[in-house]
Amino acid sequence: MYQVKRISRSEFVPIRKLQYHVRVWGEPAPGTTPLVMVHGWMDVAASYQFVVDALSHSHYVIAPDWRGYGHTGSGGADNFWFPDYLADLDFLLDHYAPQGQVNLVGHSMGGNIVMLYAGVRPERIRRLINLEGFGMPATTPDQAPGRYAKWLDELKSLHRGEMDLKAYDTVAGVARRLMKTNPRLGADKANWLAQHWAQEDPLGNWRILGDPAHKITNAQLYRVDEVLELYGRISVPVLSVEASDNSLDLWWKGKFTLAQYHERLQAVPQVETARIADAGHMMHHDQPELLAALIERFID
Repeated sequence: MYQVKRISRSEFVPIRKLQYHVRVWGEPAPGTTPLVMVHGWMDVAASYQFVVDALSHSHYVIAPDWRGYGHTGSGGADNFWFPDYLADLDFLLDHYAPQGQVNLVGHSMGGNIVMLYAGVRPERIRRLINLEGFGMPATTPDQAPGRYAKWLDELKSLHRGEMDLKAYDTVAGVARRLMKTNPRLGADKANWLAQHWAQEDPLGNWRILGDPAHKITNAQLYRVDEVLELYGRISVPVLSVEASDNSLDLWWKGKFTLAQYHERLQAVPQVETARIADAGHMMHHDQPELLAALIERFID
């Protein structure tokens, strides 16, 4: 089992009629900037434990479970709208850093969120680190009818129970699932993470702490023109971090490429890129030491 070096504590913060679960490492101190780390799709805040342990200095780290993930409820929602994440983050920063700035890290979906948020509230951020928050392929208006139809069909499928997440007989089964999804993940980390990624129900089954409604297609099209407008308003230094494995080509089969993502990044006024060797999309699991060193170098 992985041995934790820095112990976190759980806090519950009232945000927009939800009790938001937030994992916190360290304590606030005068003259220091909080490090806020937000996770990706079907992940949890505890995923950052390996990176926090690898930091060479003590930091005040704040990592929320997004709505409908981990120990944050969904509020009864049967689908999730991207602007809600930006609003949740804004309220979260009101709570933890009402007077100052934060260093902000986001992975995957969380990376997309922090990039958009930085274009809306640049004054709240000191440094921003995007871990493979690539965005989505460009869309065209003629795709809207089909997108709405798919959204409606998936909502009905959800309510019929057809999108429920698989349950596991044991926590070891969850760990095996994690290692199957990410072959680089060692058994020690997988066994530790499984206890935070899933929870035992009253019948003794282990269920993933992610609302199945997150699987529903977004009804709204991804508008690259809007994204680039927000990117252009980011007035803080940005570090875009990629893994050595090109996940983008694997996911989109040419519909959206790494070269196209790099072209979009040109809209960001102050951006640099870095690559993590021998890592896949879950780089915070694969190479936490390398990632921690990059983060500290950029925010110091």
